[in-house]
Amino acid sequence: MDSLITAAAQALAAGDPLGALNRVALRDDPPALALRGIAMARLGDFVRAKALLRQAARAFGAKATMARARCAVAEAEIALAARDLTWPTKALAAARETLERHGDRTNAAYARSLEIRRLVLIGHLDEAERRLADLDPSPLLPAARTIYELIVAGLALRRLQTKAARSALERATHTARQARIPELHAEIERASAALSAPAARMIVRGGERLLQLDEVEALFRSDRLIVDACRLALRQGSHVVPMARRPVLFALARRLAERAPDDVSRGDLIAHAFRGKEADESHRARLRVEIGRLRQLISGMAAISATRDGFVLSPCRDRNVAVLAQPAEDEDAAVLACLADGEAWSSSGLAVALGASQRTVQRGLDALALSGKVQSFGRGRAQRWTCPVAPEFATALLLPAWSSLD
Repeated sequence: MDSLITAAAQALAAGDPLGALNRVALRDDPPALALRGIAMARLGDFVRAKALLRQAARAFGAKATMARARCAVAEAEIALAARDLTWPTKALAAARETLERHGDRTNAAYARSLEIRRLVLIGHLDEAERRLADLDPSPLLPAARTIYELIVAGLALRRLQTKAARSALERATHTARQARIPELHAEIERASAALSAPAARMIVRGGERLLQLDEVEALFRSDRLIVDACRLALRQGSHVVPMARRPVLFALARRLAERAPDDVSRGDLIAHAFRGKEADESHRARLRVEIGRLRQLISGMAAISATRDGFVLSPCRDRNVAVLAQPAEDEDAAVLACLADGEAWSSSGLAVALGASQRTVQRGLDALALSGKVQSFGRGRAQRWTCPVAPEFATALLLPAWSSLD
Protein backbone atom coordinates (compact mmCIF):
# COMPACT_ATOMS: atom_id res chain seq x y z
CA MET A 1 0.00 0.00 0.00
CA ASP A 2 1.47 3.38 -0.95
CA SER A 3 1.89 6.26 1.43
CA LEU A 4 -1.05 8.33 0.10
CA ILE A 5 -3.51 5.44 0.51
CA THR A 6 -2.23 4.87 4.04
CA ALA A 7 -2.54 8.58 4.86
CA ALA A 8 -6.07 8.73 3.41
CA ALA A 9 -7.13 5.69 5.45
CA GLN A 10 -5.71 7.25 8.59
CA ALA A 11 -7.59 10.50 7.87
CA LEU A 12 -10.85 8.56 7.52
CA ALA A 13 -10.16 6.72 10.76
CA ALA A 14 -9.66 10.08 12.47
CA GLY A 15 -13.01 11.36 11.15
CA ASP A 16 -11.53 13.62 8.47
CA PRO A 17 -13.16 12.68 5.12
CA LEU A 18 -12.03 15.92 3.45
CA GLY A 19 -8.46 15.16 4.43
CA ALA A 20 -8.82 11.70 2.90
CA LEU A 21 -10.24 13.13 -0.32
CA ASN A 22 -7.37 15.62 -0.60
CA ARG A 23 -5.00 12.67 -0.84
CA VAL A 24 -6.86 10.40 -3.29
CA ALA A 25 -9.37 12.60 -5.12
CA LEU A 26 -7.46 12.49 -8.44
CA ARG A 27 -6.67 8.77 -8.38
CA ASP A 28 -8.70 6.03 -10.06
CA ASP A 29 -6.92 2.90 -8.84
CA PRO A 30 -9.17 0.46 -6.93
CA PRO A 31 -8.03 1.26 -3.33
CA ALA A 32 -8.33 4.99 -4.01
CA LEU A 33 -11.82 4.56 -5.50
CA ALA A 34 -12.91 2.62 -2.44
CA LEU A 35 -11.53 5.24 -0.06
CA ARG A 36 -13.18 7.99 -2.07
CA GLY A 37 -16.47 6.10 -1.83
CA ILE A 38 -16.25 5.84 1.96
CA ALA A 39 -15.27 9.51 2.25
CA MET A 40 -18.21 10.59 0.08
CA ALA A 41 -20.53 8.51 2.26
CA ARG A 42 -19.18 10.24 5.35
CA LEU A 43 -20.01 13.55 3.67
CA GLY A 44 -23.56 12.39 2.98
CA ASP A 45 -23.38 11.85 -0.79
CA PHE A 46 -24.63 8.26 -0.72
CA VAL A 47 -25.38 8.02 -4.44
CA ARG A 48 -21.83 9.01 -5.43
CA ALA A 49 -20.44 6.80 -2.66
CA LYS A 50 -22.24 3.70 -3.94
CA ALA A 51 -21.12 4.40 -7.51
CA LEU A 52 -17.47 4.72 -6.43
CA LEU A 53 -17.58 1.52 -4.38
CA ARG A 54 -19.12 -0.44 -7.25
CA GLN A 55 -16.49 0.98 -9.58
CA ALA A 56 -13.79 -0.06 -7.11
CA ALA A 57 -15.20 -3.59 -6.83
CA ARG A 58 -15.15 -3.98 -10.61
CA ALA A 59 -11.63 -2.57 -10.81
CA PHE A 60 -10.31 -5.00 -8.20
CA GLY A 61 -11.25 -7.85 -10.53
CA ALA A 62 -12.75 -11.30 -10.03
CA LYS A 63 -9.64 -12.71 -8.37
CA ALA A 64 -9.57 -10.10 -5.57
CA THR A 65 -12.41 -11.72 -3.66
CA MET A 66 -11.41 -10.18 -0.33
CA ALA A 67 -11.34 -6.63 -1.69
CA ARG A 68 -14.66 -7.13 -3.49
CA ALA A 69 -16.22 -8.50 -0.29
CA ARG A 70 -15.02 -5.45 1.65
CA CYS A 71 -16.56 -3.17 -0.97
CA ALA A 72 -19.84 -5.08 -0.61
CA VAL A 73 -19.75 -4.56 3.16
CA ALA A 74 -19.11 -0.85 2.69
CA GLU A 75 -22.00 -0.61 0.23
CA ALA A 76 -24.28 -2.40 2.70
CA GLU A 77 -23.45 0.14 5.37
CA ILE A 78 -24.23 2.97 3.00
CA ALA A 79 -27.59 1.35 2.29
CA LEU A 80 -28.29 1.23 6.03
CA ALA A 81 -27.27 4.84 6.50
CA ALA A 82 -29.54 5.85 3.60
CA ARG A 83 -32.35 3.68 5.07
CA ASP A 84 -32.40 1.58 1.89
CA LEU A 85 -33.50 -1.52 3.78
CA THR A 86 -34.38 -3.35 0.58
CA TRP A 87 -30.70 -3.67 -0.23
CA PRO A 88 -29.99 -7.36 -1.10
CA THR A 89 -28.99 -9.07 2.14
CA LYS A 90 -27.66 -12.09 0.25
CA ALA A 91 -24.78 -9.97 -1.05
CA LEU A 92 -23.85 -8.95 2.51
CA ALA A 93 -24.09 -12.54 3.73
CA ALA A 94 -21.91 -13.73 0.85
CA ALA A 95 -19.35 -11.01 1.61
CA ARG A 96 -19.29 -12.01 5.29
CA GLU A 97 -18.77 -15.66 4.41
CA THR A 98 -15.90 -14.71 2.08
CA LEU A 99 -14.24 -12.66 4.82
CA GLU A 100 -14.67 -15.49 7.34
CA ARG A 101 -13.27 -18.01 4.88
CA HIS A 102 -10.14 -15.90 4.36
CA GLY A 103 -9.62 -15.28 8.08
CA ASP A 104 -10.60 -11.59 8.15
CA ARG A 105 -12.33 -11.84 11.53
CA THR A 106 -12.52 -8.08 12.09
CA ASN A 107 -14.47 -7.25 8.96
CA ALA A 108 -16.47 -10.48 9.11
CA ALA A 109 -17.66 -9.49 12.59
CA TYR A 110 -18.44 -6.03 11.31
CA ALA A 111 -20.47 -7.46 8.44
CA ARG A 112 -22.39 -9.59 10.94
CA SER A 113 -23.09 -6.49 13.04
CA LEU A 114 -24.51 -4.79 9.92
CA GLU A 115 -26.90 -7.72 9.45
CA ILE A 116 -28.02 -7.30 13.07
CA ARG A 117 -28.47 -3.56 12.66
CA ARG A 118 -30.73 -4.14 9.67
CA LEU A 119 -32.83 -6.61 11.68
CA VAL A 120 -33.20 -4.03 14.45
CA LEU A 121 -34.22 -1.35 11.99
CA ILE A 122 -36.92 -3.48 10.40
CA GLY A 123 -38.23 -4.55 13.81
CA HIS A 124 -37.08 -8.18 13.95
CA LEU A 125 -35.87 -7.80 17.51
CA ASP A 126 -35.96 -11.47 18.54
CA GLU A 127 -33.86 -12.51 15.56
CA ALA A 128 -31.50 -9.56 16.21
CA GLU A 129 -31.02 -10.67 19.81
CA ARG A 130 -30.30 -14.25 18.75
CA ARG A 131 -27.68 -13.14 16.26
CA LEU A 132 -26.19 -10.65 18.71
CA ALA A 133 -25.71 -13.48 21.22
CA ASP A 134 -23.76 -15.42 18.57
CA LEU A 135 -21.54 -12.46 17.62
CA ASP A 136 -18.08 -12.36 19.19
CA PRO A 137 -17.27 -8.63 19.46
CA SER A 138 -13.62 -9.14 20.45
CA PRO A 139 -12.21 -8.71 16.88
CA LEU A 140 -14.02 -5.40 16.39
CA LEU A 141 -12.01 -2.19 16.32
CA PRO A 142 -12.99 0.63 18.75
CA ALA A 143 -15.38 2.37 16.31
CA ALA A 144 -17.12 -0.87 15.35
CA ARG A 145 -17.12 -2.01 18.99
CA THR A 146 -18.86 1.23 19.93
CA ILE A 147 -21.57 0.56 17.37
CA TYR A 148 -21.91 -2.97 18.73
CA GLU A 149 -22.47 -1.57 22.22
CA LEU A 150 -25.01 0.91 20.82
CA ILE A 151 -26.90 -2.01 19.29
CA VAL A 152 -26.89 -3.72 22.69
CA ALA A 153 -28.10 -0.51 24.34
CA GLY A 154 -30.81 0.01 21.73
CA LEU A 155 -32.19 -3.49 22.19
CA ALA A 156 -32.05 -3.13 25.99
CA LEU A 157 -33.94 0.16 25.79
CA ARG A 158 -36.61 -1.49 23.65
CA ARG A 159 -36.87 -4.33 26.18
CA LEU A 160 -37.04 -1.86 29.09
CA GLN A 161 -33.79 -3.16 30.59
CA THR A 162 -32.36 0.17 31.72
CA LYS A 163 -29.51 -1.28 33.78
CA ALA A 164 -28.24 -3.26 30.79
CA ALA A 165 -28.67 -0.19 28.57
CA ARG A 166 -26.63 2.01 30.94
CA SER A 167 -23.86 -0.59 31.12
CA ALA A 168 -23.73 -0.85 27.33
CA LEU A 169 -23.58 2.93 26.98
CA GLU A 170 -20.73 3.12 29.50
CA ARG A 171 -18.80 0.57 27.47
CA ALA A 172 -19.64 2.50 24.30
CA THR A 173 -18.32 5.71 25.86
CA HIS A 174 -15.07 3.96 26.73
CA THR A 175 -14.51 2.59 23.22
CA ALA A 176 -15.64 5.85 21.60
CA ARG A 177 -12.81 7.66 23.40
CA GLN A 178 -10.40 5.26 21.73
CA ALA A 179 -12.02 5.76 18.32
CA ARG A 180 -11.95 9.58 18.62
CA ILE A 181 -14.82 10.02 16.17
CA PRO A 182 -17.21 12.89 17.04
CA GLU A 183 -20.26 11.21 15.46
CA LEU A 184 -19.97 8.34 17.91
CA HIS A 185 -19.99 10.63 20.93
CA ALA A 186 -23.09 12.37 19.56
CA GLU A 187 -24.89 9.03 19.16
CA ILE A 188 -24.00 8.00 22.70
CA GLU A 189 -25.19 11.32 24.12
CA ARG A 190 -28.50 10.98 22.30
CA ALA A 191 -28.99 7.44 23.60
CA SER A 192 -28.08 8.56 27.14
CA ALA A 193 -30.62 11.38 26.91
CA ALA A 194 -33.35 8.83 26.15
CA LEU A 195 -32.70 7.22 29.53
CA SER A 196 -33.34 10.43 31.45
CA ALA A 197 -36.22 11.81 29.35
CA PRO A 198 -39.88 11.22 30.30
CA ALA A 199 -40.85 7.90 28.79
CA ALA A 200 -44.48 7.60 29.83
CA ARG A 201 -47.30 9.10 31.88
CA MET A 202 -48.89 7.19 34.77
CA ILE A 203 -52.55 7.87 35.51
CA VAL A 204 -53.91 6.73 38.87
CA ARG A 205 -57.31 7.83 40.21
CA GLY A 206 -57.38 10.87 37.93
CA GLY A 207 -53.89 12.06 38.91
CA GLU A 208 -51.00 12.02 36.44
CA ARG A 209 -47.22 11.75 36.80
CA LEU A 210 -44.42 11.52 34.21
CA LEU A 211 -42.15 8.49 34.50
CA GLN A 212 -38.60 7.92 33.33
CA LEU A 213 -37.65 4.65 31.71
CA ASP A 214 -36.30 3.04 34.89
CA GLU A 215 -39.52 3.97 36.72
CA VAL A 216 -41.55 2.28 33.96
CA GLU A 217 -39.37 -0.80 34.35
CA ALA A 218 -40.00 -0.78 38.13
CA LEU A 219 -43.73 -0.38 37.53
CA PHE A 220 -43.76 -3.42 35.24
CA ARG A 221 -42.03 -5.45 37.95
CA SER A 222 -44.68 -4.53 40.54
CA ASP A 223 -47.86 -6.54 41.10
CA ARG A 224 -50.09 -3.69 39.90
CA LEU A 225 -52.61 -4.20 37.16
CA ILE A 226 -51.35 -1.95 34.36
CA VAL A 227 -53.43 -0.81 31.42
CA ASP A 228 -50.56 -0.06 29.03
CA ALA A 229 -51.73 2.47 26.46
CA CYS A 230 -48.15 2.76 25.13
CA ARG A 231 -48.24 -0.81 23.83
CA LEU A 232 -51.98 -1.54 23.90
CA ALA A 233 -51.83 -4.35 26.43
CA LEU A 234 -52.92 -5.26 29.94
CA ARG A 235 -50.16 -6.58 32.17
CA GLN A 236 -49.78 -7.81 35.71
CA GLY A 237 -46.30 -9.05 36.49
CA SER A 238 -45.31 -11.50 33.79
CA HIS A 239 -48.92 -11.99 32.64
CA VAL A 240 -49.53 -9.88 29.53
CA VAL A 241 -52.74 -9.70 27.52
CA PRO A 242 -52.05 -8.09 24.10
CA MET A 243 -54.96 -5.92 22.96
CA ALA A 244 -53.53 -4.19 19.89
CA ARG A 245 -56.16 -5.91 17.75
CA ARG A 246 -59.00 -5.31 20.26
CA PRO A 247 -59.35 -1.49 20.18
CA VAL A 248 -62.90 -1.37 21.59
CA LEU A 249 -62.09 -3.67 24.51
CA PHE A 250 -58.92 -1.72 25.24
CA ALA A 251 -60.80 1.60 25.21
CA LEU A 252 -63.27 0.18 27.74
CA ALA A 253 -60.48 -1.22 29.93
CA ARG A 254 -58.60 2.08 29.89
CA ARG A 255 -61.65 4.15 30.78
CA LEU A 256 -62.58 1.82 33.63
CA ALA A 257 -58.97 1.82 34.92
CA GLU A 258 -58.71 5.61 34.80
CA ARG A 259 -61.77 5.93 37.07
CA ALA A 260 -61.16 2.93 39.36
CA PRO A 261 -62.17 2.35 42.10
CA ASP A 262 -65.13 4.54 41.09
CA ASP A 263 -67.61 3.33 38.52
CA VAL A 264 -68.03 4.74 35.00
CA SER A 265 -71.41 5.53 33.56
CA ARG A 266 -72.68 3.67 30.53
CA GLY A 267 -72.91 6.88 28.54
CA ASP A 268 -69.28 7.68 29.28
CA LEU A 269 -68.12 4.20 28.22
CA ILE A 270 -70.16 4.36 25.02
CA ALA A 271 -68.74 7.78 24.17
CA HIS A 272 -65.15 6.59 24.62
CA ALA A 273 -65.40 3.12 23.12
CA PHE A 274 -67.93 3.61 20.33
CA ARG A 275 -67.56 7.37 19.86
CA GLY A 276 -71.31 7.66 20.12
CA LYS A 277 -72.60 11.08 21.12
CA GLU A 278 -75.87 9.75 22.48
CA ALA A 279 -76.37 6.32 24.01
CA ASP A 280 -79.39 4.57 22.55
CA GLU A 281 -80.61 1.05 23.25
CA SER A 282 -78.47 -0.49 20.49
CA HIS A 283 -75.36 1.08 22.05
CA ARG A 284 -76.33 -0.25 25.47
CA ALA A 285 -76.82 -3.75 24.05
CA ARG A 286 -73.45 -3.63 22.32
CA LEU A 287 -71.83 -2.34 25.54
CA ARG A 288 -73.15 -5.35 27.46
CA VAL A 289 -71.68 -7.69 24.84
CA GLU A 290 -68.27 -5.97 24.82
CA ILE A 291 -68.12 -5.83 28.63
CA GLY A 292 -68.80 -9.58 28.67
CA ARG A 293 -65.93 -10.15 26.26
CA LEU A 294 -63.63 -7.94 28.36
CA ARG A 295 -64.58 -9.83 31.54
CA GLN A 296 -63.59 -13.10 29.87
CA LEU A 297 -60.35 -11.65 28.46
CA ILE A 298 -59.04 -10.32 31.80
CA SER A 299 -60.40 -13.03 34.10
CA GLY A 300 -57.82 -13.76 36.77
CA MET A 301 -56.47 -10.21 36.59
CA ALA A 302 -59.55 -8.13 37.41
CA ALA A 303 -63.32 -8.30 37.72
CA ILE A 304 -65.88 -5.96 36.16
CA SER A 305 -69.09 -5.44 38.10
CA ALA A 306 -72.29 -3.70 37.06
CA THR A 307 -73.47 -0.76 39.13
CA ARG A 308 -76.67 1.25 38.95
CA ASP A 309 -75.18 3.74 36.49
CA GLY A 310 -72.50 1.73 34.75
CA PHE A 311 -69.55 -0.58 35.49
CA VAL A 312 -66.58 -0.66 37.86
CA LEU A 313 -63.18 -2.37 37.49
CA SER A 314 -61.77 -4.21 40.54
CA PRO A 315 -58.28 -5.79 40.30
CA CYS A 316 -58.01 -9.24 41.87
CA ARG A 317 -56.54 -9.64 45.37
CA ASP A 318 -57.11 -5.94 46.17
CA ARG A 319 -54.23 -4.81 43.96
CA ASN A 320 -53.96 -1.33 42.54
CA VAL A 321 -54.52 -0.37 38.95
CA ALA A 322 -52.68 2.20 36.86
CA VAL A 323 -52.87 3.45 33.29
CA LEU A 324 -49.59 3.96 31.44
CA ALA A 325 -49.88 6.41 28.54
CA GLN A 326 -47.61 8.30 26.17
CA PRO A 327 -46.10 11.49 27.70
CA ALA A 328 -48.12 13.50 25.19
CA GLU A 329 -51.03 11.96 23.33
CA ASP A 330 -52.41 13.21 20.03
CA GLU A 331 -54.78 11.79 17.45
CA ASP A 332 -52.07 9.41 16.18
CA ALA A 333 -51.20 8.02 19.63
CA ALA A 334 -52.95 4.71 18.86
CA VAL A 335 -50.76 4.22 15.76
CA LEU A 336 -47.63 4.87 17.81
CA ALA A 337 -48.85 2.46 20.48
CA CYS A 338 -49.16 -0.33 17.91
CA LEU A 339 -45.70 0.38 16.52
CA ALA A 340 -44.19 0.53 20.02
CA ASP A 341 -43.96 -3.26 20.11
CA GLY A 342 -40.91 -2.92 17.84
CA GLU A 343 -42.39 -5.06 15.07
CA ALA A 344 -42.86 -3.96 11.48
CA TRP A 345 -46.50 -3.25 10.56
CA SER A 346 -48.24 -2.75 7.25
CA SER A 347 -50.72 0.09 6.99
CA SER A 348 -53.48 -2.44 6.28
CA GLY A 349 -52.56 -4.37 9.44
CA LEU A 350 -52.67 -1.18 11.49
CA ALA A 351 -56.06 -0.34 10.00
CA VAL A 352 -57.45 -3.72 11.05
CA ALA A 353 -55.93 -3.44 14.52
CA LEU A 354 -57.26 0.06 15.13
CA GLY A 355 -60.62 -0.43 13.50
CA ALA A 356 -59.98 2.53 11.19
CA SER A 357 -59.86 2.89 7.44
CA GLN A 358 -56.53 2.28 5.71
CA ARG A 359 -56.66 5.79 4.30
CA THR A 360 -57.00 7.28 7.79
CA VAL A 361 -54.10 5.20 9.07
CA GLN A 362 -51.96 6.14 6.06
CA ARG A 363 -52.60 9.84 6.70
CA GLY A 364 -51.52 9.37 10.31
CA LEU A 365 -48.38 7.47 9.27
CA ASP A 366 -47.45 10.17 6.77
CA ALA A 367 -47.81 12.85 9.46
CA LEU A 368 -45.76 10.84 11.95
CA ALA A 369 -43.09 10.19 9.31
CA LEU A 370 -42.73 13.92 8.66
CA SER A 371 -42.04 14.48 12.36
CA GLY A 372 -39.55 11.60 12.44
CA LYS A 373 -41.62 9.48 14.84
CA VAL A 374 -41.99 6.53 12.44
CA GLN A 375 -40.08 5.18 9.48
CA SER A 376 -40.89 2.86 6.60
CA PHE A 377 -39.11 0.46 4.32
CA GLY A 378 -40.21 -1.36 1.20
CA ARG A 379 -42.65 -0.16 -1.41
CA GLY A 380 -46.22 -0.80 -2.42
CA ARG A 381 -47.80 -3.74 -0.64
CA ALA A 382 -44.42 -4.69 0.84
CA GLN A 383 -44.08 -1.35 2.66
CA ARG A 384 -43.75 -1.73 6.44
CA TRP A 385 -43.67 0.82 9.26
CA THR A 386 -41.70 0.82 12.51
CA CYS A 387 -40.71 3.23 15.25
CA PRO A 388 -37.06 4.33 15.00
CA VAL A 389 -34.98 2.34 17.44
CA ALA A 390 -32.99 4.45 19.85
CA PRO A 391 -30.17 5.03 19.33
CA GLU A 392 -30.11 5.96 15.64
CA PHE A 393 -26.69 4.48 15.16
CA ALA A 394 -27.02 3.77 11.46
CA THR A 395 -26.87 7.41 10.45
CA ALA A 396 -23.24 7.57 11.47
CA LEU A 397 -21.38 5.91 8.69
CA LEU A 398 -18.43 4.41 10.44
CA LEU A 399 -16.89 1.77 8.30
CA PRO A 400 -13.58 0.59 9.77
CA ALA A 401 -10.70 2.51 8.28
CA TRP A 402 -9.43 1.12 5.02
CA SER A 403 -6.08 0.41 6.70
CA SER A 404 -7.85 -2.21 8.80
CA LEU A 405 -9.22 -3.94 5.74
CA ASP A 406 -5.87 -5.19 4.54
